[in-house]
Amino acid sequence: MQFETLKPYLYVIFLQFGNAGLVIIAKAALNHGMNHYTFATYRNLIAALVIAPFALIFERKGRPKVTFSIFLKIMLLGFLEPVVDQNLYYAGMKYTTATFAVAMTNIIPAMTFLMAWVCRLEKVNIKKIHSIGKIVGTLVTVGGAMIMTIVVGPTIGLPWTKGSTTAHQQQSTTHVSPGDNIKGSMMVIAGCLSWSCFYIVQAITLKSYPAELSLTTLICAAGALQGGIVTVIAEKGNNEAWKLQLDAGLVTMVYGGVICSGLGYYLSGIVMKTKGPVFVTSFNPLCMVIVAILGSIVLAESLNLGRVVGGVVIVSGLYLVIWGKSKDESQSTSKCDPNELPPVDHQEIPMTITGTRFGKKDNDAVAIAIPKINGK
Repeated sequence: MQFETLKPYLYVIFLQFGNAGLVIIAKAALNHGMNHYTFATYRNLIAALVIAPFALIFERKGRPKVTFSIFLKIMLLGFLEPVVDQNLYYAGMKYTTATFAVAMTNIIPAMTFLMAWVCRLEKVNIKKIHSIGKIVGTLVTVGGAMIMTIVVGPTIGLPWTKGSTTAHQQQSTTHVSPGDNIKGSMMVIAGCLSWSCFYIVQAITLKSYPAELSLTTLICAAGALQGGIVTVIAEKGNNEAWKLQLDAGLVTMVYGGVICSGLGYYLSGIVMKTKGPVFVTSFNPLCMVIVAILGSIVLAESLNLGRVVGGVVIVSGLYLVIWGKSKDESQSTSKCDPNELPPVDHQEIPMTITGTRFGKKDNDAVAIAIPKINGK
């Protein structure tokens, strides 16, 4: 029972470590010329091929039919995250750093909460302090993202970056103009917004298609198909972009496909059914910490004061969102909803009638429920 309680937390922590690893190796592969269009296409194709056998075996009997409405939702899911988010996110990462890109994912919980509220997947009572805290936290998180985008400030030197060689510095950190930096930031933020929309649509789709493995396979297949079309248009006449080689790009595609797309969509779907989409995204700051440490060691990325301050503001706002969410869950489990109780006039009083038969107590008891009249 204890493990069942811990499973959602273990799943989302695993997802954050998996996403952190992908950001590091993807940034290294992008620095070496990996094409983000073909990366997104191959990544989701690999994920579909890996997850499909498990879906066929374990969900062959309980898989719902794909109606036209569900088909449209699957195509939308395949477009939002595998195509829009992955292409914008990694294209923007070329103009920024891995640490900045993953820090921007901390606005996803706030965006997801706001959209879940609008779609009535998240209950908010503005008369309660914790609900107000969630709203304020959403605004603070967005403000922190703007600070990280606009404010630069002095560079913060880390002890382990001082020993990096000049060649390593030149290879992994290229000069980026302020204009390119803002352009890359806007791409990353737009990708995060699309990712938030993906979580909302996934939560809605799971209600009518509660087969996580099959849904994951279909999302990745739809993403690979649509991503392939986008790649053909964007890389028209560039056949070199489709070639696979035994390099960091191939490792990134396989890792991203299996861990982040395949297992990522599947585990997030499982957690989402019980905890909701906001909970799935609420552990994103863990990924930021991991990438900040690994990015400075592996990629020799430097931190500046604006990004540190913005990161602190984002985490503070996110804490308010999580705090309000936890208060909602604790109140919902400790109190009964008055709306779920029947009216007083329809409540029943149980009554057991026993009798005697041949001088002995009759063991065959008859239970009669007498309804209350006018609450009496």
